[in-house]
Amino acid sequence: MKESTVKIFEELFESYPVLECVRADVKKAYERLERTYLNGGKVLCCGNGGSSSDSEHIVGELLKSFKKHRSIEKSIYDKLQEFGESGVYLCEKLEGALPAYSLNSQTGIMTAFANDKSWDATFAQQLYGLGRKGDCLICLSTSGNSRNCVYATLVAKAKGISTISLTGATGGKLKEYSDCTIAVPQTETYKVQELHLPVYHCLCAMLEEELF
Repeated sequence: MKESTVKIFEELFESYPVLECVRADVKKAYERLERTYLNGGKVLCCGNGGSSSDSEHIVGELLKSFKKHRSIEKSIYDKLQEFGESGVYLCEKLEGALPAYSLNSQTGIMTAFANDKSWDATFAQQLYGLGRKGDCLICLSTSGNSRNCVYATLVAKAKGISTISLTGATGGKLKEYSDCTIAVPQTETYKVQELHLPVYHCLCAMLEEELF
């Protein structure tokens, strides 16, 4: 890692000393995410309630500039220039992106599958259709026991998709199945979520620093 990337990592624990107990897990999660992107994969996220919003939040930080300017690929830049004024406009506005997708976003497939089959397998169904070997799934569950997240993790493992879970202190069922679990040291829902945010902000900032 670049020195600047390491600095972002260290700042997390300086600002939130309570997270020192998950230091190794945060580093492991970062390494899996970096490897996913370097190998041409994408990140898929899911969660329920507040964790659903966190899932969307992560995707937002990955798909556009977060802390620093991100240039778009030169080949795309050059091609857009050929389209005149509109292309030039896009070159000025577009930002480099890390492919990411929230499984919470697609209300059509979620409600159709929930109505026809079951709610707790909706994320698993989407992951079955969208996930590819080499991708990475991030599940957020304060208890670690959300069935739709657990089932999505099982499908991910069956498809060769890397799995990261952000949970509360116990890790729950997700800890049994995930390749990496960041079990923050809280058990009350909102307190767990308050610690998830600086963790995933750190991961997104590290990825941006290293890959752009």
